Amino acid sequence: MQRQMKALRSFVFALIGFAIGVQVQAQSIIVHDPVMIRQNNTYYVFCTGWGISVFSSPDMKNWKKEKPVFEKAPQWAVDAIPTFKGHIWAPDISFFKGEYYLYYSVSAFGKNTSCIGLATNKTLDSSDPEFKWIDQGKVIQSFPGITNWNAIDPNLILNKDGSPYLTFGSFWDGIKLVKLSPDAKSVAEDINRIPTIASRKSDPNAANPPSVDNNPVDAGGNAIEAPFVFRKENYYYLFASIDYCCKGVNSTYKMIVGRSGKLTGPYLDRLGKPMASGGGSLLLEGDENWYGVGHNAVVSFDGIDFLVFHGYDAHDEGKPKLNIRKLDWDKDGWPVVK
Repeated sequence: MQRQMKALRSFVFALIGFAIGVQVQAQSIIVHDPVMIRQNNTYYVFCTGWGISVFSSPDMKNWKKEKPVFEKAPQWAVDAIPTFKGHIWAPDISFFKGEYYLYYSVSAFGKNTSCIGLATNKTLDSSDPEFKWIDQGKVIQSFPGITNWNAIDPNLILNKDGSPYLTFGSFWDGIKLVKLSPDAKSVAEDINRIPTIASRKSDPNAANPPSVDNNPVDAGGNAIEAPFVFRKENYYYLFASIDYCCKGVNSTYKMIVGRSGKLTGPYLDRLGKPMASGGGSLLLEGDENWYGVGHNAVVSFDGIDFLVFHGYDAHDEGKPKLNIRKLDWDKDGWPVVK
């Protein structure tokens, strides 16, 4: 009996430990624009940084810094973006057709002189003999005065038939969605007709007023970026970040969400307003602990969904820190962060 009681207590403590574990919140590591994936028993975070920053963890709590994806800037990116020196933004990681696909952004700050590139790898385990990042080059590019959208903040999502799409965008015309080739390495549609699926403008067809010195803060006042599409049951959920990141203590970042029965939209918020016309239900915003929160990803491990994002720490000079929080769903099928 005593042995059974001890075993029962151990089981209860294990359950408590697990319950605490799935409520993982603020992390000590400084990150910007994080995405996360798991291979075997190891979690990996990819985020903005020189050559793309990478962290690994056995438990989503204790993180080890890994070598960056690129030791030096890809030459195609240097040629395409003259001011680019190797600081790569907003990666997106997925497992697709037997390989890890890592999309990434290169850009001239404050302009839509931008490109989205792709690197692939057979494994994320740097000790594996097959570990090697192979750069696949440019996927899509935006040009000032030619494309009224910004080719950064990529996210790969598969349609129900398995065909790959890429959502992306920051300011300008807002969030875009484009169909990719079957190998997801190039665009399969006319880039002059890419639809807008989310915007802060009430009239999606209205032209943006001229920006001031090509500053994204003034790019039509359309402060929306960082799209991430997550499929759950019968819906595709479009997450995006609005207002302003990257300002430390003055950051006002927050996350919104809408959903659609079709990948291509339209995405509607809780009130039925299209995200393409300024809609979007608030998911999470800053508080006394975080000046702003945003640029999120959504991942699911062992049947539990997590919201992964960065927040500007109100207790540490507004530094961007990794946050991981359990994502619940209400009776109407909308995401909720406790």
